Amino acid sequence: MRYSMLGAIVAVLFPLAAQAEGDAAAGEKAFAPCKACHAFGKNGVGPNLTGVVGRKAASEEGYTYSAALKGSGITWDEANLHEWLKNPKAKVPGTKMVFAGYPDDKKIDDVIAYLASKK
Repeated sequence: MRYSMLGAIVAVLFPLAAQAEGDAAAGEKAFAPCKACHAFGKNGVGPNLTGVVGRKAASEEGYTYSAALKGSGITWDEANLHEWLKNPKAKVPGTKMVFAGYPDDKKIDDVIAYLASKK
């Protein structure tokens, strides 16, 4: 009984976990609008995004962040990145990022997978 219940729980939850994963190759394409401000390996209009997944917000050396982002206390895990990429100004009111956000959750997951691949 215990094992069949555990099996049922895993069977229900496993597909949900698989949906949360993005496709890094698709994310690279979806990242195209971000290239206007962001790069990997150097700061530009926006901060360097190399290693951003798991990094504390507003911590990239040599970039001037908004007071709002500095005071956010955010660590860029998948959940926070998802909210940020959905609507940056809702996630951190007062941010200087002008990007309105991605309306498509799948694209957001793909971009996060792409960012995670850039360590």
